[in-house]
Amino acid sequence: MIQRSFYLPALALAGLLSSSAMPAAAPAITTETLISRLTDAIDNLKTLRCNVRAQERLAGKYQQARTAMKMNFSPYKVYLRNDQGIEVLYVTGQNSGDAWVYPNSFPYVTLSLDPQGSIMRKGQHHSVLEAGYGTISDLLDSSGERINPGFEKTFRYTGDTSVVGRPAYVLRSRYPQFRYVSYKPTKAETTKTIAAKFGCGEYRILERNGLSPGATVAAGKTIQVPNAYGSRITICIDQKLYLPLVVQVNDDKGLFEKFEFSDLVANQPIPAPEFAKGFKGYKL
Repeated sequence: MIQRSFYLPALALAGLLSSSAMPAAAPAITTETLISRLTDAIDNLKTLRCNVRAQERLAGKYQQARTAMKMNFSPYKVYLRNDQGIEVLYVTGQNSGDAWVYPNSFPYVTLSLDPQGSIMRKGQHHSVLEAGYGTISDLLDSSGERINPGFEKTFRYTGDTSVVGRPAYVLRSRYPQFRYVSYKPTKAETTKTIAAKFGCGEYRILERNGLSPGATVAAGKTIQVPNAYGSRITICIDQKLYLPLVVQVNDDKGLFEKFEFSDLVANQPIPAPEFAKGFKGYKL
């Protein structure tokens, strides 16, 4: 199954969030209700159009990008175009499992690339197979399958705000216990599997241990792994759609990543031709 996550290809909260309180008429909501509605909204997404502004820390430096994306979740299809003119199209069951990528640079030809490979994963935290909001659902998962369970219980509804004029609920997590821990698999495991066990995301495992995306860690080899996704996480949730408008993650080094979602259109049919390589307006 393809895991959905917030993602931007190759591509602080200050200034986005209004400090003014929402009108008194805004309905009160509990943490439990907010989390339930948030996860339901994400899990029930059939299609999504939006624009995303991303800031990601890569090798100690910050990279920013703006991307327009459209997604169909079952079967999984995604089209992305960033502000550098790079286009990506991935459709389940097509192109031998590769994504079509137009790099908008010499030699200006469309490439077929492994979406999990090092070329497409370079310079980004998440793969094209993880577009969407699924990582947030995973962070709030209370199934108890994690090596360090309990992180999901640190989220709290902390009040209301507005994000570019849209009323939003604020959900925060504070986890001062965040740190890197030693992990020695008893059998060979991929970095993706290890990341799922810790709920930490794969990128920092790769960065900290000098590994390539999808690398296999041999049995008995010790690596360093974050024990959670972050030390502080802020999610601003649209009060109408119950989908995130802002996601900001901090860790032991400061800001790790921030994603701002705008122009959200959820669960409106997207014509099949818009996920076709030859669609009018695409350079693919």
